[in-house]
Formats: sequence, structure tokens, C-alpha cells
Amino acid sequence: QVQLVESGGGSVQAGGSLKLSCAVSGVSEYMFSTYGMGWHRDAPGQEREGIAWINFASVTDYADSVKGRFTISEDNTKTTLYLQMNNLTPEDTAMYYCARRDSIFCSFFPSDFRVWGQGTQVTISS
Repeated sequence: QVQLVESGGGSVQAGGSLKLSCAVSGVSEYMFSTYGMGWHRDAPGQEREGIAWINFASVTDYADSVKGRFTISEDNTKTTLYLQMNNLTPEDTAMYYCARRDSIFCSFFPSDFRVWGQGTQVTISS
């Protein structure tokens, strides 16, 4: 059973950077080339928003709200997912989740993802 555990959240001032990690475990060998992973966030008073995507072939995509500031990546073993966040603003304050989808095609819809981590809080002060 696939499990995801996020880490790296915290509190920083506007203009700062954070790097989130998501440890992936329980992946069977046949799943290595049939997945995509995404970062989503829950901001206060807003619906869950998909913000970054990567698939097994390292194809990436980003929501307009983070494009040019955030970078999604994986380590070579495909067991850790990252989200490098630069030039943070108070509007980036949210609970951040990593999630896994059994498809190589990009999606930013939370309902398309089957497995979720528990989340890590990011708070940006002005």
C-alpha cells in the first residue's frame, strides 16, 4: 500500500523560500512507470488547489499561481518528491499535501488522486 509523508513546512517571511519533501513508500515495481504525483494546497477559506504535477517521465506542469516560483522534482530513486518554493507571499499560506495518481497524464483536480499524505503547514508572514 502506497504511503506518503510530507515534511519541510514552516513559517517564513514574504520573499523567503521553503523546500517541502514527500517520502513515498509501498510502491510495487509494476507501478514505477504508471504514475503521476502532485502537490496541492488548502488555503484558509478556499477549495483545495492543485499547484504542481510531475509524472514518472519527469514531465511537469504548474498552476498559474505558482508558475515561475515553485519547482517540483523527484530524487533519482523516485522515493522522494520535492517542492521548492521561492519568492513566497502571504497568499501561499496553506496546508500543503502531496498526492499520487495512477496515471501518467497531468491533472490538477484533487478528485483524480488516490493516495494522499497528511499535509505540512506553510505560513508566510508579511
